[in-house]
Amino acid sequence: MFESLSDRLTETFKKFRGQGRLDEKNIQDGLREVRLALLEADVNFKVVKAFIDRIRERALGQDVLKSLTPGQQVVKIVHDELVELLGGEQEGLNIRGAGPHKIMFVGLQGSGKTTSAAKLALHLRRQKHRPYLVPADVYRPAAIDQLQSLAKQLDMPCFPSTQDMDPVDICRNAEAEAAQQHCDVLLFDTAGRLHVDEKLMEELSSIKQTSAPQEILFVADAMTGQDAVTVAESFNERLSFTGVVLTKMDGDARGGAALSIKEVTGASIKFVGMGEKLNEMEVFHPDRVASRILGMGDVLTLIEKAQSAIDEEEAKALSEKMAKAKFDLEDFRTQMRRMKKLGSVEGLLKLIPGMGQLSKQLGEMKGADKELVKVDAMISSMTMEERRNPKILNQSRRRRIASGSGSSLSELSQLLKNFEQMNKMMQKMMGGGKGKKSKLPRIPGFGGAGAPPGAGGMPGIPGMEGLPGMEEAGEASKRALSKKTLKERKRKKLSKKQKKKR
Repeated sequence: MFESLSDRLTETFKKFRGQGRLDEKNIQDGLREVRLALLEADVNFKVVKAFIDRIRERALGQDVLKSLTPGQQVVKIVHDELVELLGGEQEGLNIRGAGPHKIMFVGLQGSGKTTSAAKLALHLRRQKHRPYLVPADVYRPAAIDQLQSLAKQLDMPCFPSTQDMDPVDICRNAEAEAAQQHCDVLLFDTAGRLHVDEKLMEELSSIKQTSAPQEILFVADAMTGQDAVTVAESFNERLSFTGVVLTKMDGDARGGAALSIKEVTGASIKFVGMGEKLNEMEVFHPDRVASRILGMGDVLTLIEKAQSAIDEEEAKALSEKMAKAKFDLEDFRTQMRRMKKLGSVEGLLKLIPGMGQLSKQLGEMKGADKELVKVDAMISSMTMEERRNPKILNQSRRRRIASGSGSSLSELSQLLKNFEQMNKMMQKMMGGGKGKKSKLPRIPGFGGAGAPPGAGGMPGIPGMEGLPGMEEAGEASKRALSKKTLKERKRKKLSKKQKKKR
């Protein structure tokens, strides 16, 4: 999402940065491009007009026109206004203090309320809460079964609703049941319709009046664009919801709903669904999303992802193994799987400032993820003994591994060869080999202290050669090797001449 909008805005701001002086005409021309980009992204036209007017007023101020870097000043203004448009500061859930806390999910049928309730329950459990799921949709076939199945999958308590029960009674009775099970947060999954109707609104209003939830979250499908904003207005008039959950944010929608909904309803986006898995829900940070839209990356999200995927104690133990040259294929596979949890290579590059455009230039990015799957398959086809001691891999074993992983002998041989080279390089860098300890812990793909953002991939690992720094690293190693060979030859020639003289 936001990809086409980000591309258009990036091109527009390149023109701003390229001009040493800004005047009213070129600011107007630039803002016209911004307005067209937002309208193409399906942002509400009233929201676009107000947004452009605010930027124009600030951009034509004396601070910008007299600035030494007026182009950068305009970009900063647009960034600040985008943050405000997306909701300003990130707003958490109102579930502080003593419970029980109640969260009610509302929205149209098919927007993703049931899955969002389960995702939020998992998110709350990670924050040391004890959630209790309540299926209150008695109209959609299998809606109750779906939430009960998700609760079972998460090993989480769920109210035993049936389709012959009244939704208001379900929510009321669930509170007593949750108290008995010592749960502090109830999540009500209410019914939806294909369109807004009076009967639905009356039922939701009754649940609100009876249960008095602290949070009413409107769930909207991000793929519906401005239609989601129109529906949100109708729900907000009757229920006054406190926040928004946007689903399907990983799709290719243009982002009109995310950029319009706060301005129109006054309610902030609190969570976004980034995939179908139950752990793929993220807290919505307006400042981070604004930075991504303007191609500035999102380092904080990258750090959070790394912290959730990588254990500090394990990382320390791994660095010790690398220093002692005991880093084996089992360790390599473990680290590779952890990296995959962070997302695709292309997705990670977009979070690094200045690297978003690079991911488009490197056509091998998508292929790199597929190649890593192939590498994983080859290592998984080995026995534990073979992974820990690759030297025992004779021709017979290699044929078995290649056949079991659906790869060729040459691909397996290349992997083993590259892994051995990588191990030697790491040993040198960590000071495990002979000679002085290297002051440059920057092996492409391992980064290390002081490694430049976006430093390249694993040396020679299939599919990773196209990453930044790989070609340079390859050429440098070839030059170093050729110099060493020439020196060796000269030394041998000199020794032969000295023997002849004797």
